[in-house]
Amino acid sequence: MAERSALAAQMYTLRDFCQSPPDIARTCAKVRKLGFEAIQVSAFGPIAPKELAKILSNEGLTCCATHVGFERLRDQPQQVAEEHQLWGCRHTAVPVAPEPYRSAGRYGDFGQELNRLAKTLQPLGLAVSYHNHSFELRKFNGRTGLEMLYASAEPRLVNAEIDTYWIQHGGGDPAAWITRLGRRQPLLHLKDMVMGPDSQLMAEVGEGNLNWPAILQAAQQAQVQWYIIEQDVCQRDPFESLKISFENLRRMGIH
Repeated sequence: MAERSALAAQMYTLRDFCQSPPDIARTCAKVRKLGFEAIQVSAFGPIAPKELAKILSNEGLTCCATHVGFERLRDQPQQVAEEHQLWGCRHTAVPVAPEPYRSAGRYGDFGQELNRLAKTLQPLGLAVSYHNHSFELRKFNGRTGLEMLYASAEPRLVNAEIDTYWIQHGGGDPAAWITRLGRRQPLLHLKDMVMGPDSQLMAEVGEGNLNWPAILQAAQQAQVQWYIIEQDVCQRDPFESLKISFENLRRMGIH
């Protein structure tokens, strides 16, 4: 049996095409035709978990991970775990820290909250990661919020889902952060950065200014399991953007 690809599509990229069950089915079919064998479920419109499981099965797609809001993970852990079991999915990530935790004294508190989530969800077969943006790289007395969060969140409980674009956007080094977190990161978000007329823009992987040889070498050393392509804002058709990133990563040796 052929080894499955480690590349996945973050469906947040295609959120505008995933707001009803028929649209989700059509979009998943298109993603599979692009060559993807796995997706990360995020920002879907209402759909019954069993219907989504059927779509994934029909298209031959693996749900490698999801994004689920902190409050829902905290308040409905059993329901969330049961949904993921239907999809054969073992990973979820908190997509963003709630606003009240984004201050010097609260990043550590949020790390403790993530520990509590993980202690509840791990016995139910679900691993928890945290997905960063750039605001976590603000420094407080010489330490970034992201450093404080991961110092408080226990490595045996809470994983990292580093986002290469947002680390760079915050003035960090994506390869250095991947190396720092090591085998703590089964999931990695890949998107590139270009400079527009007066601000940074998201770009397809390999089409911008990020140091991909260093990033991918660090990721391989960290034994990242899933290389997840995401582009929140595309300058062209989002399906075309995913295809460009997919093909560029394959040329870089990620399969």
